[in-house]
Formats: sequence, C-alpha cells, structure tokens
Amino acid sequence: MARIPPSVAAVRQAVRRALPPGLVLVACSGGADSLALAAAARFVGASVGLVTVDHGLQEGSDRRALDVAAWAREAGFAPVEVATVSVAGLSGGPEAAARTARYSALSAVAARVGASAVLLGHTRDDQAETVLLALARGSGVRGLSGMPREKGIFLRPLLDVGRADTRKACAALGLVPWEDPHNSDPAFARSRVRGAALPALVEALGPAVVANLARSAEQIAADSSALDAMAAAALRQAYAASEHESGDELDISDLSGLVVAIRTRVLHAWAKELGASGAALSHRHVAALDALVTDWHGQGEVHLPGGIRVARVRGQLVRVAD
Repeated sequence: MARIPPSVAAVRQAVRRALPPGLVLVACSGGADSLALAAAARFVGASVGLVTVDHGLQEGSDRRALDVAAWAREAGFAPVEVATVSVAGLSGGPEAAARTARYSALSAVAARVGASAVLLGHTRDDQAETVLLALARGSGVRGLSGMPREKGIFLRPLLDVGRADTRKACAALGLVPWEDPHNSDPAFARSRVRGAALPALVEALGPAVVANLARSAEQIAADSSALDAMAAAALRQAYAASEHESGDELDISDLSGLVVAIRTRVLHAWAKELGASGAALSHRHVAALDALVTDWHGQGEVHLPGGIRVARVRGQLVRVAD
C-alpha cells in the first residue's frame, strides 16, 4: 500500500477531528487551502457538499466558480452550489464587504440544504496574520484572540495546519489550486502582512513564530472567554438591580467595584444590546461609557454608533429617548 504523503495525512487528520455528524458543506474558493480542505472532507466525511462564492469582483470570477463546481460534482460532493453575491452597498472596505456577503451567502445555503456545519479553509498562517493585524490596529484581546475554531455553523478545522501543507497536499493529490490575485495585491493590509511582514518575522525569529502567534491567539481566546462569562453574569446582575426591565437602563451601583477588564466588557455588551453595531463600537465609545461610571462629574450624553445616546441618571445608565 502506498504511503500517504504527510501533508495529506495532516489535513485529513485535522478534518477528521473537527467533522460533525450530518451533512457538512465546504466553502471552497478553489485556492490551495480550501481545495485541500474539500478533498480531505470528501475523503473522511460521509455526507459532504460544497459551496463556492462568486463575489463578482474579478474578471472571470464566474468561470472560476463554475470550474470549482464542476470539479466538486465530478469528485462526488452533494449538493454543490454556486452562490453569486454583490458587495454593493455593504459597509466597510472591499475585504469587509466581501466577507459580509460571503458569510451571508454561506449561511443561507446551509439553512436551505439543512447542513450542520460549514467548513472554512483558514490555516495556521491565516491565524498568525490575523494576530499581527490585530496588534497593528490596537484591537485588544478580542482581536488578538484571532479567528475562533467554531462560531455558529462555521468551523475552521485547519487552524493547526500550515499553508505549506495545504499546498503540498494539493500537489500530492494532483489538484491545481487557483491563485487569488487579491492575496498578493499590496493594496490590501493582509496581503502586505502575508508578503512582507510575516516573512520578515520568520527570517528574524525563526519559522516557529507562525505557530507561536497562532498558539498565543488560542490562549488569549480562552482567557477572554472566561472574562466574557464573568461580564455576562455581572450584566445580568446589573439588569436585575435596575428600576426597569426593558434593558434600556443599567444599574451601575456595583459596576465601579469591578476590575476594568470585566466592567468594560459589561458596558460593551450592554451597548450592543442597545443596538450599537459591534463593528462600529470602538474603545473610545466604551471608555466614554466607563467614564460615566467611574469618573462622573456631570458630563453630558455619550453618543454610540447607530444614533444611540446614553446618559447617567440617578445612579443608572439610561438610553436617552429621541
């Protein structure tokens, strides 16, 4: 019996550990990472479909999507779906808009076909890049936590697998990946990190830096999850102590005694429950809410994303009615 190439074995083992029961879908762009993921899922899974998303942002993207779908059908995936999306009118830059459209399309397809999960092809290298970008942007522990292994229906089985292994796996299996020109376009911050910043760190500190960054993200995520749980309990207590149960008022009598890591999480979570967009909610907004609790000197309303206004009234934070 021919020996399985180590790269193929590594991808298959990672997928086998993560694969849930029932129908799963692989999100496949045709790039090396998602192509290796798809091949592994098809090999180890009992019921595996595939979705490829055409963002319409590049010439020939529709042809590429049809080619990926044709390969998937021939390889025995079922169902196979091509999801065509538009990024017009979506907030954020091109990358953020494409991501929003893509995840929305994947969720819709999964719901329609009754899939238990959607597998994403992000690798250890992607995780390391995410951590570096978070550091550069001052994103705090949420950003430094990187991409989660699981969020809702989305699973990332390859976060312990290097990009070099997915490329080697494709070569060993005779698969020819598509090279996304956006991945080398210096107009995008992630492309600059991928092409210059991370290779410079590897050259200066050694190849282990990629795995170390990814492992740090996982450790930070675990700590952050514990803090989030404590904050959720504190938020419930503040709601219970408030004069009204609408959620538009928050009792702050106990908040000032909390450590800052818990208190700011409570305020961040409350702001989101008021309707503030998580993507638009910044450190500046939370710091202003925190000042209402810990540095009260009669200051005026705090303005949150979405036109939401908050004031301090008789020991409570109150949403100001329009």
